[in-house]
Amino acid sequence: MTRSKKALLKKIISWSGLFFFALAAFMIYHQLSRYTLSEIKEAILSVPARNIVYACIASFCGYVALSSYDFLALKYIGKKLAYWRWMFAGFIGFSVSNNAGHAIVSGGAIRFRLYSRWRVTASDIVKMVTFSGFTYLVACFFLIIIGFGCSPHHLGSDSAGYFVNWILVVFSAIGLLFYFWFSTYYGKPIVIKEVEFAPPGFKMALSQVIIGSIDILMASLVLYSILEHFMDIPFITFIGTFIIAQVLGVYSQVPGGLGVFEVMFSNLLPDDDANQATIFAILILYRIIYYLLPLIISGIVLVIYELGLARRKNQLKLKKNIDK
Repeated sequence: MTRSKKALLKKIISWSGLFFFALAAFMIYHQLSRYTLSEIKEAILSVPARNIVYACIASFCGYVALSSYDFLALKYIGKKLAYWRWMFAGFIGFSVSNNAGHAIVSGGAIRFRLYSRWRVTASDIVKMVTFSGFTYLVACFFLIIIGFGCSPHHLGSDSAGYFVNWILVVFSAIGLLFYFWFSTYYGKPIVIKEVEFAPPGFKMALSQVIIGSIDILMASLVLYSILEHFMDIPFITFIGTFIIAQVLGVYSQVPGGLGVFEVMFSNLLPDDDANQATIFAILILYRIIYYLLPLIISGIVLVIYELGLARRKNQLKLKKNIDK
């Protein structure tokens, strides 16, 4: 590939980050356009302000944990950046990928646009995105085991559902054990398309499980803070339902798990007498707090950042012209 073609490819990948941002915004708009403003307002007003504040705090903490994925990924590739940079890139990247789906592509495009400016190579960015994907995966494995172990009888009201959930738990246990074995004892790096992935080591793998688990727990607390006002459900019972619904939503590759998460969560809830209309209203509010608000905030921050860079470039060009 010639140098000009490589430069063009880099530009396409870089600008595709903005495309995925627009796609994420459209998916949220499409979701909320099914309801009138009065319906959305009624869903919000039916929840006490205290619960909404708790949900917003949990959402903030969740995105801090999500941004920490980038901190671990930078540590994995042996790079050091100012904390505001990985916090910024992580927040923007995850607020987009959470809504647009295809996290490796959408979140990866955002990170390529940002990290390439901070002298992180394309191959290292690929390593970071892949590493972050495994951080989420192993955390899901861990929490599925914990959630099912603490409350094994509420997921799957029939024998078939119970059997499927046991298969999911066994698969999670095998996956988690294999990852720890690979991280600790597998000495050779894995090379995929000239990108070398070294085993992270036991301490790094353990850090992935901890950070990823905090992220998922905070996300679950956003929904639980709203749900507990309408339904008397123990958190340990709720978390198993949430994790399975979220994992299926994420790996369905539907943007934001749209529809998949809602259907799975509603069907897995142990309370058969629950008002489905109320649950759906709660899920709308959950999406507003955990998906829409971070996307709006990240959009504003990204625009300010891009405008600042453009103004700085123009100032440098003007200064060069004056010097000439």
